[in-house]
Amino acid sequence: MCGIVGYVGKQSALPIIIDGLRRESYRGYDSSGFVVFEGSDAVCKKAVGKLENLEKEVKDKEIKGGLGIGHVRWATHGGVTEANAHPHHDCKKNIWLVHNGIIENYRMLKEALIKEGHKFISETDTEVLSHLIEKFFQGNLEQAVVKSLKLVKGTYGLAIVAKDDPGKIVVARNSSPILIGVGEGEYMVASDAAAV
Repeated sequence: MCGIVGYVGKQSALPIIIDGLRRESYRGYDSSGFVVFEGSDAVCKKAVGKLENLEKEVKDKEIKGGLGIGHVRWATHGGVTEANAHPHHDCKKNIWLVHNGIIENYRMLKEALIKEGHKFISETDTEVLSHLIEKFFQGNLEQAVVKSLKLVKGTYGLAIVAKDDPGKIVVARNSSPILIGVGEGEYMVASDAAAV
């Protein structure tokens, strides 16, 4: 099982994401990670093992961005490594996403994307999605996600962010849960009600 948490709003996203991931960790996991946007910078950290290992990575760092996504992973495709932990990004480190589910046709999609010049750094099925969205991205993240998912076979719960289309989290699901929490000037996404 896996867990997704995302936040966009006026508060610092990282403590909310870490707390949400902790609440989802009862489902089991082997690695974790997050990306938070601070202005035009994407701050990404990943760790293998317990969530405490990820927390140690950021213990003395001030990461105050108000937009981010996080994930606890239970390996299905690829081993338990930092490279395979979520979130995954495209070639330009513009599009970042976390994913629950299995992309059944990822090998075919990956081969086509490699022929087009995309460079992969993980062994996961998930990374295919970030490159596929990159292929269709022309400034509007929602449109790129819709075009990409028309080519995908499998199950997914997704939270996606892009530096070049700031201030939002795009979510999509097919046979995988995603919840959206609405506050005053802030939003949260999660794959489990416990995180909200």
